[in-house]
Amino acid sequence: MSAADIEPGLQVAFATPMTVGESPLWHAAENCLYWVDIDGFAIHRLHPDSGAHSSWTAPTEPSALGLCLDGALVVALRDGFARFNPVSGVFTPIAVAPYDTATARFNDGRVDPAGRFWVGTLYEPKDAQKAAMYVLERGAVRTAWDGGMTTSNGLAFSTDQRWMYHADTPSHRIDRYPYDPATGELGAAVPFQRFASDKSAADYGGRPDGAAVDSEGAYWSAMFEGARLLRFSSEGELLREVKLPVRCPTMMAFGGADLRTLYITSAGARRPAAERARYPLSGCLLALRVEVPGLPAPAYLP
Repeated sequence: MSAADIEPGLQVAFATPMTVGESPLWHAAENCLYWVDIDGFAIHRLHPDSGAHSSWTAPTEPSALGLCLDGALVVALRDGFARFNPVSGVFTPIAVAPYDTATARFNDGRVDPAGRFWVGTLYEPKDAQKAAMYVLERGAVRTAWDGGMTTSNGLAFSTDQRWMYHADTPSHRIDRYPYDPATGELGAAVPFQRFASDKSAADYGGRPDGAAVDSEGAYWSAMFEGARLLRFSSEGELLREVKLPVRCPTMMAFGGADLRTLYITSAGARRPAAERARYPLSGCLLALRVEVPGLPAPAYLP
C-alpha cells in the first residue's frame, strides 16, 4: 500500500512480527507496555523510552491481560486464569478454564472498573455460536452468558460506567449492555454498530476485533481485515478513521505518561503471503500519538 494510505505520524514501536499480537496493556508503574502473542505462546514487554524488550513463554496460549495491585499481571490462558510475575517469570494458577479446551480458548478480555476480569471465548470450529463470556471475580469464575456468539471481542466499559461494549467478530456487530459496576450484572444487548459482511465487496471495511474507550467516552474499534481503526462517539457517530499499514489490527491501548500514545497490535506472521507482501508490517506493534488521552487501566482485585 502507498504512504498516502497510512495515517500520518504512525510509527513502528516494535518491529518483530507477532503471529497474533493481542491485548496491549499499559503498565503505568513500570512505564511500559505489555502485550501477548496468542499463537506464539508469549507475553511481551516493551519500555518505549529505552527500547528494552523482554518476553516470556506461556504454558498455553495467552489471550488477555490485566493489572494486579502489586504490579503483577492476571492472564487468561487457554487452560484457565493465572497470575504472572514478570520478575520471577512464574505463572501461578488462579482458576481452571470452565469450558472444553479442545474446542475453545479464552480470547478478548478486560478488567472492569470494580476489579473484575471479564474474558470471552473463541469457539474454534466456528460452525456454531458457542462462545461464552466469563467473569473472574476475587478468584471465582462465573458465566455472564453462554452462546449467541462465535468469537468474543471488543470488550470495553463506558466512562460513566453505565455500559459494557462487546463485539462478535464473525457477526460483524458491536453491541452494548447496560452495566451495573456495583454488582457486575448486565441488561439486554442494545445494537451499537453493524458492518457489511460481504468480504468480496470492493468497499469491505473489515470486522470488529479489540477495542478501547478514551477519556471523552469514544469507543475505538480495530477492524480486522479492514486495515483501519474506527473511533465512535458514545452515541455511535463515526468520529475518525485511522488507516493502517497492517490489514489485521487486533486491539489498541493508550499508553505513555500522558496516555496519548495509542499502541496497536496486529496479526501477521501466519497471514497469507500475498497479504504480508502488501502489508509488510503485519504483526508489528504500531504507535500513534492522539489528541484525546485514554484512561488508566483498572486493577484486578483478588
